[in-house]
Amino acid sequence: MGFLDRLFGNDHQRADRYEGRESASDQAARRRREGHRRSIPKAAAKGQAWEDRDRQRRR
Repeated sequence: MGFLDRLFGNDHQRADRYEGRESASDQAARRRREGHRRSIPKAAAKGQAWEDRDRQRRR
């Protein structure tokens, strides 16, 4: 049990009091997952650019 849980209580239990609200830890986890998904197209574009440069260099 973390310090904030002892101070404020479990955020899942507090979120259950309100209909349709997600807990703070669930919200943080969702945002972290969304951040990983946003970086995938950038990484793919960088990889494709590297591949194109490599092919040009070999010609």
